[in-house]
Amino acid sequence: MTFRLYPLLVLLCHGSEGVCPPMCICVSDTAGCSSCGLTKLPQSLPTYSVILDLSHNYLSWLGVGSFKKMPKLEKLLLTHNELVSLDEGVFTNASSLRYLDLSSNKLRVVEQHYFQGLWKLEELLLFNNKITQLEAGMLNGLSSLKKAYFSLNQITYFPFFSITDHSHPFMSMLDLSSNRLSRLPWVDVKALPMLVQRGLYLHNNSLICDCSMYSVFWHWDLRGYETLRDFTEEHTCTIYGNTRSFVRFLRQPRFFRNCTVEKPMSLPVTVFLSKLTVTEGEMVRLDCETSLISRDLSFAWLTPSKGYITQTSINDTLTSLFPNGTLDIQATKVNDSGLYVCTAQDMKHALNATREVNVTVVLPQTETFNTGYTTLIACMLSMLFIFVYLYLTPCRCSCCTQPGPRSVFSSSRRSHHRSQSSKRVAFMEPMLTEEKTEWPPKS
Repeated sequence: MTFRLYPLLVLLCHGSEGVCPPMCICVSDTAGCSSCGLTKLPQSLPTYSVILDLSHNYLSWLGVGSFKKMPKLEKLLLTHNELVSLDEGVFTNASSLRYLDLSSNKLRVVEQHYFQGLWKLEELLLFNNKITQLEAGMLNGLSSLKKAYFSLNQITYFPFFSITDHSHPFMSMLDLSSNRLSRLPWVDVKALPMLVQRGLYLHNNSLICDCSMYSVFWHWDLRGYETLRDFTEEHTCTIYGNTRSFVRFLRQPRFFRNCTVEKPMSLPVTVFLSKLTVTEGEMVRLDCETSLISRDLSFAWLTPSKGYITQTSINDTLTSLFPNGTLDIQATKVNDSGLYVCTAQDMKHALNATREVNVTVVLPQTETFNTGYTTLIACMLSMLFIFVYLYLTPCRCSCCTQPGPRSVFSSSRRSHHRSQSSKRVAFMEPMLTEEKTEWPPKS
């Protein structure tokens, strides 16, 4: 009996790693442990979980390999905790992670080992902490990163040089708003990939007013970047570093009237803009003509519906990317509308240029005389013919009169018959009275 129970006991002990903690709620591939008063991670978490919610607890520390038994984990929520630091290797064996929320904690320094191994990470949220220092290599290895949020901290310096087309080819948003940035390395800022520049948020900082700063923002405003249009009032700079004297430089450009801003920021970042309107179902061919003249160029497109497209990553039979950078879409759809951005890269000379096309896909025009109207008119005509048939007065001419049998009535009824003779009757029954009815003799 003992021999038979032993394998079962071993199996139960082995399966206990996937048991949902009693304070959590586990549904399908999601484990929810939010607002459970946790001060440390539960000893056992479901190994099959794709989403793990540990927000609104009291976690202050995460050790090495905290999530090593969760290889399928893709979304981790740690917002609103008491985290001060992360040990090296905390995300070992969690390389499938795509979304990491560490916002609203007490982190002060973001060290370069924090996110090692997270090469699939797409969104990183670190806003509303107490961060004062960012190490230069903190984003190294995050080659799939698209969005990074560092707002509402106390950051005075950001390593812009660590973000390049090669290290972060998919990055399109960098939020550094509401920090303590005063002087930025504008040369490094202008060298950022165009997609990062378009999605760079710098409002509500303590920028010092100077021509270098204004020149960058002036060109961004000229290109219509939404990061400036959405927060026009919040873009301010201080005069000579005096926080009491500030200028809303996008609203009050006269302060910079002596600055020269006509000179291009940087030759490699020339942008070609165009607009295109097509009907749904039509073929679209977008060229990638830029200022670069080298023959050894590589091309990549950022599309609104299919994401990032290169010659090696494309997997759609209706979309083609030619060696010269031309993007071919066989049959467009309404959801294909949006901004298409092509980046041409000259690896040999370390140059890049961008081509932007705003595509609008509209529905085909409907016929004004459709089947519904045809049916309605046919019904109206049918009703008209029916009324004509029922109520139209018959022909009154003598040629239309057909001879019929005559009835001879008694003398007392003849006068009445004559008064009624003007009425047309299709068939008349003989009227019987008390007097004898006379019938015409047979011929």
